[in-house]
Amino acid sequence: MHDPLHRRRLLQALAALSASAWLPRTALAADFPDKPIKFVVPFGAGGNVDGVGRLLAVAMSPSLGQPIVVDNRAGAGGSLGAGVVATGAADGYTLLVGSNGPLTINPFVQAKLTYDPLKDFAPVALAGFVPHVLLANNDLAAKNLQELIALSKKESLGCASSGIGSATHLTLERFNAQSGAKLTHVPYRGGNSLVPDLIGGTVPLASMEFSTALPLHKSGKARILGIAGAHRSPLAPDVPTFIESGARGFTAQSYVGLLAPVRTPAAALRKLEAAAASALGTAAMAERLQGLGLEVAGPAERKPAGFAEFLRADYARSRDAVKLAGIQPE
Repeated sequence: MHDPLHRRRLLQALAALSASAWLPRTALAADFPDKPIKFVVPFGAGGNVDGVGRLLAVAMSPSLGQPIVVDNRAGAGGSLGAGVVATGAADGYTLLVGSNGPLTINPFVQAKLTYDPLKDFAPVALAGFVPHVLLANNDLAAKNLQELIALSKKESLGCASSGIGSATHLTLERFNAQSGAKLTHVPYRGGNSLVPDLIGGTVPLASMEFSTALPLHKSGKARILGIAGAHRSPLAPDVPTFIESGARGFTAQSYVGLLAPVRTPAAALRKLEAAAASALGTAAMAERLQGLGLEVAGPAERKPAGFAEFLRADYARSRDAVKLAGIQPE
């Protein structure tokens, strides 16, 4: 025979246990944030991703009422840091400052990832992007992209990039496929390492980020033949876009955005999204990003849905470009 008093006490204990397991997560979401937040940058200090991460940390901290620290976790082309965030606590306190490599390139060039970039992250905001360019040695006979395409069909022309499977390499492969150009890829270890060879004439061309190419163009050490943006850059209004030069609809860029683990509580995500939107919507932030050579993302892309759509499109472009390049995952 069951004791009603014993049964009632057992049910009360179970209810209390359930509440104790449920309340902390709810309170966490409601009171978020109540401790410092960490932005994981999956590369070393310096460079565009690190620079944008630090700008966002400073700009978002006042809105959230907590300090934001930047944690550089370099390794595996950005996959190490991205994996730390994707598989870590989904509480809103650890976010990824993500870019092409870990989000939309590594899935096709690295055989073993610990995360799925489209399923394991909740996009918070796309911060900005750097268009890619084709930069030429001053002695190259071609003075624009149309002349370059024609010249590449007559003689062998090498085009450097920051490495096999890099964002700038994939841009080169897409350009060759769409334009009919026959530029030969010359991989280097990093974007800056190729600059001396380009200026010296060892390699006549480079596919690189606008922010790296602009000082060389401005100083007359090399020439930007075209910029793969939707419009000309106000920093180099003399440089035509790929689209103007006949490459219909061709855009290519390196980007930086903020993402959280996909299981992050909705209330925490809303606060992070609002803080990011507020920070990125100011003229001061646009000016600071421009100082790094980036363009601030458009209003739609600064929202989670717009950023998610941008990632899906870039993911598909990267998948196709990797196939064109014949790269096998390693």
